[in-house]
Amino acid sequence: MAFDRKTSEDLGIAYLKRTRGKKSISLDLKQPEGHEVLLKLVREADVLVENFKVGVTARLKIDYETLRAVNPRLIYCSITGYGATGPERHRKAFDLMVQAATGMMSITGDPAGQPSKTGASLSDGIAGTFAMAGILGALYQRHETGLGQFIDVSMADCLLSLIFDEPFECYGDLGLAHRQGNRIARFSPFNTYQALDGAVALGAGTTADWTKLLHIMGREDLLGSPEFMNPGWRIENNEKVDAVVAKWAASMPIERIIVLLDEADITCGPIRTIDDVVAWDQLRVRDMLQPVRNPHLPATAGPLAAGFPLKFSDAEAVHDPRVPMPREHNAEIYENLLKLSKEEVASLSEGGVV
Repeated sequence: MAFDRKTSEDLGIAYLKRTRGKKSISLDLKQPEGHEVLLKLVREADVLVENFKVGVTARLKIDYETLRAVNPRLIYCSITGYGATGPERHRKAFDLMVQAATGMMSITGDPAGQPSKTGASLSDGIAGTFAMAGILGALYQRHETGLGQFIDVSMADCLLSLIFDEPFECYGDLGLAHRQGNRIARFSPFNTYQALDGAVALGAGTTADWTKLLHIMGREDLLGSPEFMNPGWRIENNEKVDAVVAKWAASMPIERIIVLLDEADITCGPIRTIDDVVAWDQLRVRDMLQPVRNPHLPATAGPLAAGFPLKFSDAEAVHDPRVPMPREHNAEIYENLLKLSKEEVASLSEGGVV
């Protein structure tokens, strides 16, 4: 693996992961002939998804109003940084900027440190998931009306919808900092704690869980404490609660902590590294990590990609491991779907249109 292309057979890891089971065609939309071919594709399409910056599709004459005139049943999904409306609709965005703009970074990281983004590109994946849900809803409505529609998906809107599940705007009134680190402002204890051989995450979501945890830790003396047995006091005094749990956790290995808490049905888990995750039997049983393969080297297993996360009782839902070569399906789509002749496709190819 390398950061740059070494041979003509090299394909990027992102391409290998994201094109599994897809078909690959090429089309230059800036050429008149390319635009005409797209309109032919649209006439045959159920759904079109695009993530151009706002204004680009209008310049290319592939905006919703233009394509709806060609196919009124078309469901057109636009994914942008900030949405198709509003004063910042024309701004470009990557995940980092969206996490910064929505406040996600301000609530992520060590409370005593600097704001931080999440380890993965959260807003990208969330926007795609919301887009899929919107498309499915539009398809269902089209079954009733016979008409398609425009779906406006904003990365910022989607991320914000998850952030504001918590009442962050009220934290100041409650005397809580917006950045809680690994804590959550509804439970205490709820944090990560250092053990003898690493760190463990645990949380007591109810008074019953807290009571059981006190017995496990040998701190029955706190059962009569009006402070420690008051959930509101524990949340406001997280440091004192964490000190009790941290002292206990530091005295034993992770495996023993998990055995004790599992037996008491208290939520807990080890903090796995990525290497640990790759070796995790739970994911292996559910077929959640699968190697990608370069079609030039089909016998060679490449980096791991996620399997399909939904499991159905009466349907097989898996990622087709087949990755297409770039432009591999030009002939199939243009000749079989659009009924263009081989000569027409060859002419388009020679002109750099496909």
